[in-house]
Amino acid sequence: MKTKIKPATNTIHTATVDAKRSIVAIVLATVVAGCATTERSRTLGDPAIPAQAIALQVCSNCHGVDGNATSPNFPKLAGQREAYTVSQLNGFKSHNRIDPAGFEYMWGLSKNLSDAQINGLAAYFASQVPKAGASGVPVIMSEGKQIFENGVPAKSIPACSSCHGEQGQGNGPFPRVAGQHADYLVKQLLVFQRTDERPEGAVMKQIAHDLTAKNMQAVAAYLQAVDAK
Repeated sequence: MKTKIKPATNTIHTATVDAKRSIVAIVLATVVAGCATTERSRTLGDPAIPAQAIALQVCSNCHGVDGNATSPNFPKLAGQREAYTVSQLNGFKSHNRIDPAGFEYMWGLSKNLSDAQINGLAAYFASQVPKAGASGVPVIMSEGKQIFENGVPAKSIPACSSCHGEQGQGNGPFPRVAGQHADYLVKQLLVFQRTDERPEGAVMKQIAHDLTAKNMQAVAAYLQAVDAK
């Protein structure tokens, strides 16, 4: 009588499981290694991290991958002038810019950035295509356009366009304001008007001093919808 030989199922099963575990381990190791590279790192204390990696991995959380922030709590950076972005990042890094909505986020994020990273971030966002926001009430926007182009002569307030460009695209050290969130613009005008939390804005403090709330809301509504390339 022949004895039946049972297949070593346990051995085969164990070998299969071990093989699967090895494959998973290799895949996980590859993923972890990939996330740890400087091109994908969120580390802000390493000067070797490329500026674009910081823009995509860190800045994008608030300002959007392409710099067109969707929340009015955060400014749009797409198309912003490089010199202005550099000055603001340096202001946060040195703690000279102290408006709460800014420093609560930016002091910590900027403190270890190198000059090369700051310049690279400014260049990255300047190269992005800005997108205009929604249009508001026509009458209010018309009033805002008048203020932007002509100022408020009765109060000796100069035209915004004289510094920010004919279409709000920015000019020299003066920032791009075209397409910016209206709520953000009003918030910053109030900072200039009521506080000394932005020391580099001495000129703006004088200009904003006599603006009414209605003036601010009108010019901000107009600028939000301006599509200047």
